[in-house]
Amino acid sequence: MNDQKKNKTKQIVLIGLMSAIIAVLSQLAIPLPTHVPVTLQTFAIALAGYFLGWKGGTAAALVYVLLGAVGVPVFANWSGGFGIITGYTGGFIYGFIIMAFLCGLGAKLCSVKLSGKIVAIALGIAGLACDHLLGAVQYAVIANISIGKSFLLVSVPYIVKDVISVVAAYLISVEVVSRLAKTGCYAYKKA
Repeated sequence: MNDQKKNKTKQIVLIGLMSAIIAVLSQLAIPLPTHVPVTLQTFAIALAGYFLGWKGGTAAALVYVLLGAVGVPVFANWSGGFGIITGYTGGFIYGFIIMAFLCGLGAKLCSVKLSGKIVAIALGIAGLACDHLLGAVQYAVIANISIGKSFLLVSVPYIVKDVISVVAAYLISVEVVSRLAKTGCYAYKKA
């Protein structure tokens, strides 16, 4: 098999693996009365983007969302189905695609210099902001409340945890990629 086919196979396997990691970390959930549980989804999405780059990370998030949309119980608390996408937490779920894209873009633009690392993390936080915006707006519409009240209920309580998740995902992905590259196991080209 030539190198191009091997790389394509590695990309597909890593996208599937990251989609599975997102699904598993989604199950570590603490339900709350607002219908928006505390999970490790944000960390997993950011990790997928930073680890796989913008194409692979976006693909992993998209696979995760599509699996859940067709009914596979990959969303928090073993839920799935299109009703979840159109429900209270749907905006957060499809917002993950944008977040993975921006984290992946940050990974591509990242350099070893401090300024590159700051840009990578800033893009991840921008993706997080898009995710929170989509989530809060959809929650406001479904719950029939103001957007301001929605932000106070489903965004503000999670912001510190989510920012820490993005930063941790970035730092972990940099370390994992570095170690895998040294062993020759990571030949995945971040697009």
